[in-house]
Amino acid sequence: MARTFHHRDFADLPALVAEKEAAGLRVSLCIPTLNEEGTIARVVSVLKEALVDQHRLLDELVVIDSGSTDRTRPLAGEAGAEVVLASDILPFHGHRTGKGENLWKAVHHLSGDILCFVDGDIGNIHPRFVYGTVGPLIRHAGLGYVKGYYERPLLAAEGVDPRGGGRVTEILVRPLLQRFCPELAGLHQPLSGEYAARREILEALPFPTGYGVETSHLLDVHRHHGIGAIAQTDLDERIHRNRSLAQLGRMSGEILDAFFARQPVPQAAPGERPPMISLPEYRERFPAAAARARRPA
Repeated sequence: MARTFHHRDFADLPALVAEKEAAGLRVSLCIPTLNEEGTIARVVSVLKEALVDQHRLLDELVVIDSGSTDRTRPLAGEAGAEVVLASDILPFHGHRTGKGENLWKAVHHLSGDILCFVDGDIGNIHPRFVYGTVGPLIRHAGLGYVKGYYERPLLAAEGVDPRGGGRVTEILVRPLLQRFCPELAGLHQPLSGEYAARREILEALPFPTGYGVETSHLLDVHRHHGIGAIAQTDLDERIHRNRSLAQLGRMSGEILDAFFARQPVPQAAPGERPPMISLPEYRERFPAAAARARRPA
């Protein structure tokens, strides 16, 4: 069972920042986006004010956009984020569509020792979505990958089901984990888009370019580092737009591709990007990663 925390454990931000600085760590936040004009300005402004301006928990706050056709990018920039098109990162490696592509590019672009991810569609954004997942990594050197979890209300014609979200998790992912990797089945929200990880963990992982990225991360981190490297933090409640059944069906297919590519013998799923540490451009940008790449397996 993964170690479990509550975001209140890390809510003393002056103390957490002091621990970060004492450890000599840099923390970077990536907000991956695609057409999030309704929420992105508030997501950026709330996190920037609390975690950059008031308390320097974040050394970097970057919106990496997959090619929005609405006002996501200008609104994010006006709110104070660095805004980058995913297609402008590692352009000689081409551009593919999908959330995983965006996150893979983020590993190259961001400079932090700890990389944190928060989705851009959160309607009840709060700094806890960052410090709740970053805090365990600052405080516990043995942890490498921390997932957030929460209640996810589902808005329906008959009203609000306070626990009706997370349909793909309960119908597809949790049964798969229970059958094939029961140690990970105890994670409350394995598909959560709010999580943080150490650079040396992420740079060594292949990234499916679509929605299979979070599932593949958990399976690969568990395989290479064990359940002791994984933790989860209770972030209370997350409100966001609910996706259609057609969108959930597509998501499920991409998750299945990523999952079964790792059972029982790992192999590349369709559209996967290689571990970032395998790229010469990345090793040039991060000399410490080049040294890690030379270590014997």
